[in-house]
Amino acid sequence: MTSELSPSERYAASRRRSDHPVVEAFRAGQRFDLDPFQLEACRHLEDGESVLVAAPTGAGKTIVAEFAIFQAMQRPRSKVFYTTPMKALSNQKFNELVDEYGHESVGLLTGDSNINSGARIVVMTTEVLRNMLYANSDLLRDLDYVVMDEVHFLADRFRGAVWEEVIIHLPQSVRMVSLSATVSNAEEFGDWLQAVRGDTAVIVSEDRPVPLDQHILMRTKLVDLFDSSGSIGTNRVNPELLQLARSGMPRQKGGRGGPRYYSRQGRPESQRMQRADVVHLLESRNLLPAIFFNFSRNGCDQAVSQVLRSGFTCTTAEERREIREIVEERCRTLLDEDLGVLGYWDWLSGLERGVAAHHAGLLPAFKEVVEELFQKKLVKVVFATETLALGINMPARTVVLEKLEKFNGEARVPITPGEYTQLTGRAGRRGIDVEGHSVIQWAEGLDPQSVASLASRRTYPLNSSFRPTYNMAANLIEQFGRARTREILESSFAQFQADRAVVDLARKVRSQEESLAGYAQSMTCHLGDFAEYSGIRRELTDLERKGISGTASRAERDRRQRKLAELRRRMKQHPCHACQERESHARWAERWWKLKRETDQLSSQIRNRTGAVARIFDRVSDVLIQLGYLVDGPGGDLQLSPSGRMLRRIYGERDLLVAESLRRGLWDSLDAPSLAAMATTLVYEPRREEGELGDRHLPRGRFRDALESTGTLWAELDDLEHDHKLPGSQPLSTGLALAMYRWANGTSLDAVLREADMAAGDFVRWSKQTIDLLDQLSIVADGPVGRTARVALDGIRRGIVAYSSVA
Repeated sequence: MTSELSPSERYAASRRRSDHPVVEAFRAGQRFDLDPFQLEACRHLEDGESVLVAAPTGAGKTIVAEFAIFQAMQRPRSKVFYTTPMKALSNQKFNELVDEYGHESVGLLTGDSNINSGARIVVMTTEVLRNMLYANSDLLRDLDYVVMDEVHFLADRFRGAVWEEVIIHLPQSVRMVSLSATVSNAEEFGDWLQAVRGDTAVIVSEDRPVPLDQHILMRTKLVDLFDSSGSIGTNRVNPELLQLARSGMPRQKGGRGGPRYYSRQGRPESQRMQRADVVHLLESRNLLPAIFFNFSRNGCDQAVSQVLRSGFTCTTAEERREIREIVEERCRTLLDEDLGVLGYWDWLSGLERGVAAHHAGLLPAFKEVVEELFQKKLVKVVFATETLALGINMPARTVVLEKLEKFNGEARVPITPGEYTQLTGRAGRRGIDVEGHSVIQWAEGLDPQSVASLASRRTYPLNSSFRPTYNMAANLIEQFGRARTREILESSFAQFQADRAVVDLARKVRSQEESLAGYAQSMTCHLGDFAEYSGIRRELTDLERKGISGTASRAERDRRQRKLAELRRRMKQHPCHACQERESHARWAERWWKLKRETDQLSSQIRNRTGAVARIFDRVSDVLIQLGYLVDGPGGDLQLSPSGRMLRRIYGERDLLVAESLRRGLWDSLDAPSLAAMATTLVYEPRREEGELGDRHLPRGRFRDALESTGTLWAELDDLEHDHKLPGSQPLSTGLALAMYRWANGTSLDAVLREADMAAGDFVRWSKQTIDLLDQLSIVADGPVGRTARVALDGIRRGIVAYSSVA
């Protein structure tokens, strides 16, 4: 009966029944009762605290965010910002909230979309909120809550600093709802949030709402990873699995097409089941829908082809009709001439049979269709890269890991326990499955105990990647001045962690200093200063061991001999040399010198870590002072020059290079396609195996002159940064310049993708990043560059790029 009341009626009715009436009103309207960790977090929010919720993927963390929104909507004018690390997540959450609260109450702000920005609930990427804080946006008025979904992205080495900037700069009156994967140092992170944000409750849950059964697929047999009489936490491996791993598997027939397998003794390496056979096996065990994680895009596409070639189909005629209707509706704006280039017909054929790939090379619209069809149980088998594990709501009954290692850009490395948890977190649909299943395909040499250990350790540490940038320095100095900025940066999680480490190091130094005092007491000699005497002995021994090069000159040999003679004379004349207990004292002295060296090294580490973030800020500031972006202001403090104020509004890895290029007018003569190509060289990051292209693969005309002058400027700035002990940056990447030039000039998609030798999804992604930079240039650049940037934006934002920007 209660669930039929409106939210406001439930709120009013429950106020008399509970110390937390808003929680009870919210609870009454949920499909499932709140889990203990959800209930605890919601009550803390109603009590006016911030919360950090760390729980496994699929555990229902977002319920806590939904409660914060529900609570805000009970108050007049109260606003909520919901931040996510990715535009795709922002779009997904926006649609969910529109369904719940209506279009008039929900807005969306990403680099591509600006919808109803004055709404009471606004979904946005974290970068958008950071920029709003620096601009002191009017939209911050009446803001009561900020949800930071996937806050463990704070550890991301490229974008993580943005999360810390937001946390530090949000007004103190704003309550934060921080949602994280299960991390091993949640309490440490919570302590930092408490320090910078005030009252913050830390709620950690290790429980999955749907239990996970974990299996190893050995040949054609699914074998439980853990002993059924034990638990995951005990690392008790299934004895049958250990026996099979030790003995190898005998030759057998099985699977479609009758693959043959051999034991390890003198036989070829064992074969694994073909992917199509694995899919059929899962179907026969009622373990679909399934997500197969493959860390290669090509591997995902090839897997789909293999399964389809086997004749696999898992959809009915009615489901195929529904799939086609959804696809045609979602893709209706794609140009007919582009469909063949995009592989639309093969993709649709796979969808109609219930099989698809999901990776960054796919057109964003295609990925969204795959997600929708999977959620509607129309697609049953998806081969995906690990990007699918990052927050998209796409749970399956079964997750299959084809390998437990991946290529990290330099080498093949084992996946971490945290990555394993993220991937297998997709297994088990709440309200549908009694349990979820993970399946690891056996490979020769796989150690069951190592797999069990990987599967048991569900946590990973959250470490800060915060580093002051030029844009950050300009914004903070403009708002707070240099001295106050240093204090603010000292409050970062990076410095908090460094200081925590310093506490442990200092404790170790104190302990070792006590031992040093004991050693010094034991080597005390009644005849004189034994530390001085042992120092002479050590210097003499080191010089004797060092020897001298056979090519040394006569003068060098004479100097060494004189030094040795002097040390021997001083040693023999020292009072302690006559001590009868000299060698006993010497043994204690040797321990003292060794421990003294270790203690000095620890003390050096402490000096390096204390104030480390502020020291980097000082170096960044010194670069800006030398270049004239920071100048002396009234009262002796620093202030921004006109160029510095321009730098404030330029965000990205190349902020200083962009600002300096604009200041020097290096791009003033470029036309729109050339400026688009130039912007691409600043944002594009080639894959490791891609080399830079020769001049014949670059746009002609003024672009080449501008590229050369920008490259020279980059080298100057790189030298300057190294002079100031800063890491510098990578050179410009020209691999996509000609393709972007031609796209901005109206060339067809087919020709551009062939020029770029790139998947459509990748091209769209780099186009969007180019658009982000051009958009900034259109705002901050005076004169011709600003106008040209606006024309270049129109040239790029067409066809699949335009469609993907609004999808």
